[in-house]
Amino acid sequence: MGGTPLRLVRLGPEAARLAATWLHGEPVEGSERARLVARRLVATGIVHPRPGGLGPAEEQVTVVVPVRDRPAQLERLLRALGRLQVVVVDDASAEPELVRRVAARAGARFLALGHRSGPAGARNAGLAVARSELVAFVDSDCTPCPGWLGPLLAHFDDPLVAAVAPRVVAGPPTGREWLDRYELARSPLDRGPHEGVVAPGSAVHFVPAAALVVRRAAVGQRCFDESLARGEDVDFVWRLANAGWSVRYVPASRVLHEPRPTLGGWLAQRAGYGASTGPLARRYGRSLAPASVPGWTAGALGLAAWRRPAGALAVIGGATALLARRLATVTDHPVREAARLTVPGTVRAALPLWGGSIRTLAPAALLALASRRLRRAGAAALFVPAVADWVVARPALDPVRYALCHVADDLAHACGIWAGCVAARTLRPALPSLSFTTVTRHGSPRPAEAPPGRR
Repeated sequence: MGGTPLRLVRLGPEAARLAATWLHGEPVEGSERARLVARRLVATGIVHPRPGGLGPAEEQVTVVVPVRDRPAQLERLLRALGRLQVVVVDDASAEPELVRRVAARAGARFLALGHRSGPAGARNAGLAVARSELVAFVDSDCTPCPGWLGPLLAHFDDPLVAAVAPRVVAGPPTGREWLDRYELARSPLDRGPHEGVVAPGSAVHFVPAAALVVRRAAVGQRCFDESLARGEDVDFVWRLANAGWSVRYVPASRVLHEPRPTLGGWLAQRAGYGASTGPLARRYGRSLAPASVPGWTAGALGLAAWRRPAGALAVIGGATALLARRLATVTDHPVREAARLTVPGTVRAALPLWGGSIRTLAPAALLALASRRLRRAGAAALFVPAVADWVVARPALDPVRYALCHVADDLAHACGIWAGCVAARTLRPALPSLSFTTVTRHGSPRPAEAPPGRR
């Protein structure tokens, strides 16, 4: 049992023996049966692969750098990329000659676009002229850490892996100490320290294209949808996942992403991220919901909030009984195992559900501060998630300034969400998603279908 969302996979005796050996560090055998079992467990996120080879050589990678102005950041990036093949795509900079000279000094190929195409168009243009098997997209405001590429390339030994992403963390410092420290703790591009499969509904549900390595055979000639002003990277990796390809997140590889240097730019960035959810929700439905929890969890938490503890306990008890019934055939202690999942799971879901739901209502909570009757509720809605987040994250920033940054972040993001909802005529990004299953159940592993072109 494992993965995200939580799955129960029944293994036959031979598959169980194989899985037990892998969990003790043994390599996957060369038999077809072993490969199929391993494929199923990796695809569900229950286990994670440890590639045995080094993957393709770095000479088989072309780095595409979309840039608009930012010659100083571009020069820093090109130094960090060293001797890799690089294509710099100038997206109609105000002074393209400066960008061209920086690219020339580093020995990079320079491609100038005649009009602004946005990050999606610039990346597609670079992909079109690259001839290598693998293409790495790295934004000009990023700086790869030493050794970043090796852990990513190793995963391409798997022919079903279409894209691999590193961990994108905040840095280098911009000079605004409080903002730099907040970004280190809560950058929207940082997907966290835990590796995983990238797909809608998984723990790592997207990765940014600020740093991403892709397989040309999987993506064709055009990776990104140029009709999307923002969120083109989310759309790209979800299309790959829905087509049956594997997208991996590998936090062992790290890339620094420079935060916006001004408060106005930082808030505009957050609002832009929020605005992307509206158009994406038209394509992917409730995958863009601000929080996704089981219905029984939401019911129990709601009853507890309304001071109905008996009702909350009854809901948790019912969910435990249903799950125990499903576990009865796979464990000698179904009630104990079910309780171990439902009770802590309800507690752990409280903060994400509260924070995700309140975040979309942050502008209303701000307005509530002007009302004497609603002031306490508005303050709680704005600051309780911020303080709770500070307690969990323990960032290198005092709780007052962290809470203020957190509230400003939530307000900007919420304004963007509502603007995106209005533009796309949908409320899906503003409403929590509820499911009414306790655990997804699968039978024995079957052969995995390869995506088109990889059969």
